Amino acid sequence: MPYTITNPNELTDNGTNDYGYVYPNNMDLKPGSALHQLILGKLNNYARDSSSIIKKRHSAWQEIDSKLQAYIPISGKERAVLDDDPRKPVSIVFPYTYAIMETLIAYLVAAFTPEPVFRYEGVGPEDAAGATLMEKVINLHCQKTKVILNLHTLFRDVSAYGLGVTAPQWLVRRGKKVRMRTEGSYNMQGQWIESGTSKVIENTILFEGNALENIDPYCYLPDPNVALHDVQRGQYVGWVDRDNLMNLLSDEEVDGDLFNVQYLRRATNKSTSLFGTNNYPRPSRSDVLLSNSISNVSSDPVDLLHMYVNLIPSQWKLGTNEYPQKWMFTVGADAVIIRAKQLNLIHDMYPVTVAVPDFDGYSPVSYSRIEILSGMQKTIDWMFNSHVANVRKAINDVLVVDPYLINVADISEGTPGGIVRLRRPAWGRGVENSFKQLTITDITRNNVTDVTFLIEFMRQIAGTDSPVMGNLRQGGPERLTAQEFKSTNVGAVNRLERIAKIVGIQCLQDVGSMFAYHTQQFMDEPTYVKTTGQWPTAVSEAYNIQEGNRVLVKPSDILVAYDLLVRDGSIPGGNYNDTWVQLFQMISQNPVLMQTFDITKIFKLIAQNSGAKNVDAFELDKAAAKMQPATMPDEQIQQQVEAGNLGPFDVAMNSAPTNGAVA
Repeated sequence: MPYTITNPNELTDNGTNDYGYVYPNNMDLKPGSALHQLILGKLNNYARDSSSIIKKRHSAWQEIDSKLQAYIPISGKERAVLDDDPRKPVSIVFPYTYAIMETLIAYLVAAFTPEPVFRYEGVGPEDAAGATLMEKVINLHCQKTKVILNLHTLFRDVSAYGLGVTAPQWLVRRGKKVRMRTEGSYNMQGQWIESGTSKVIENTILFEGNALENIDPYCYLPDPNVALHDVQRGQYVGWVDRDNLMNLLSDEEVDGDLFNVQYLRRATNKSTSLFGTNNYPRPSRSDVLLSNSISNVSSDPVDLLHMYVNLIPSQWKLGTNEYPQKWMFTVGADAVIIRAKQLNLIHDMYPVTVAVPDFDGYSPVSYSRIEILSGMQKTIDWMFNSHVANVRKAINDVLVVDPYLINVADISEGTPGGIVRLRRPAWGRGVENSFKQLTITDITRNNVTDVTFLIEFMRQIAGTDSPVMGNLRQGGPERLTAQEFKSTNVGAVNRLERIAKIVGIQCLQDVGSMFAYHTQQFMDEPTYVKTTGQWPTAVSEAYNIQEGNRVLVKPSDILVAYDLLVRDGSIPGGNYNDTWVQLFQMISQNPVLMQTFDITKIFKLIAQNSGAKNVDAFELDKAAAKMQPATMPDEQIQQQVEAGNLGPFDVAMNSAPTNGAVA
């Protein structure tokens, strides 16, 4: 069912209890107050308007989920078949849609997850060092917060529903750390006398950095007045998720943004209209004990509505400003506002990104290519299951017998190697005319062949041909030629590359930009980063980096102007690598082209497209590169010696020539 938050839950005390909360900016946000109810009503109206549009996609998404789970509810007749013999097959989902989705996800993962996930370069020469350090810091954040797992979920949502939503955030993990403390005392002369050391446990920040949160498309609440991919132009954007009361109370204790959590204890129902019993839109399998309905048996879950709103403070009674500001609100259990603050982010964007690769540029909803294939998937399931049912029926013999001549009980037993006895009237008359086996025609014999044709059509529509899925297309040598394989593979890869490029521009570009802005705005603690690989000259000279060293990055080091380098959606081996190899050979043999093109960069591109990683780690540093030996004809060496450009090696080591050349 759709989620329409229209009837907020009641509080048993109607907010009459006073827990001593001090609200930000002296706002009266106590539950039941005029300001609290004004804001709560506006947020609920936004959620209702958004759900009226997004709920139209739920039925299609639910059907997609049922196909991807490869699960069909067993009918009573099929249940009787299993009870009789659990080895017999029953209706299934032919999981080819799942195979197509896995291919799409695999391509997107290969295109976007090579480290560093986000790449930056300085705008000017003075920004080169800082941009490189920022890239290293953000890559460290991605490793610690497992951003690649969130990207995998994003790619799955994009492939299955045609919609993937993430929320970049700045994560601060607080905890305890053990350190050694020196103990001692001062003597009469004021000198410190050390007496020993002891372990001390202190509260501290364990980690701060960028993280990525996935938003369930079922629970996403976009502004229906703007195109689905253009989230930043909306007046609001929100989503619903589930937490538990203990986590919220713990967060309230250390997070100055949360308040009113104590009032949630007295809420009659801690679920929103979305997460009420049997109302959760994501389908759950009836044969699984854990359902998606909220349960208060073993925990105390609370459903939260998060919403970013671009509002005029004077109209919301939040201030006197007459110009729009972006605010964040969180509502617990439809009844209690537990967060209300102005965002004040330097990028001035909603910290929400949306990927809709199959968008039309205008509509507030979209579709996925998995949904386009749902009709063909349903036909395949029906044809395959009808064939299985017919075989299950035909495999049992159907006999027509004369009960006057045949002992029917012997036939019913059907034991292997058994004996069927004739009744007394048939003794001595033979058995030819006593029974007859019916001829059963399998009219579904060609269903499997038809399924193969449908699968081929699904491949062509989805752009996941056999080579892309890791399978060689069937056919004889006259069909499966090298050129045909290459052309087919390149064509399919180009279609997948289009999807990846759109996802990169719509979502990954915004995520990378927000990560950089958040790092510049919120990073307070210095951190060490590794200096592996070939660092830019500006960084090496600025920090005197030696191989194997680590660099301490201070917050001030990354306050630079930068450009985000968005990946183009290609994967190693997909950029006409054979052509690049041929071009490399041509350039290396042509002096004019050698002076025009950077052959080292071309070599790196070929190595990366061939699957090699960390190519830069094998590159010589500049000092070693200058010492590389070179061969010359004897006549040319003599000319260089006479000109003073070359000299004996031992002499050059003691006193180098004026132009720095060494033989």
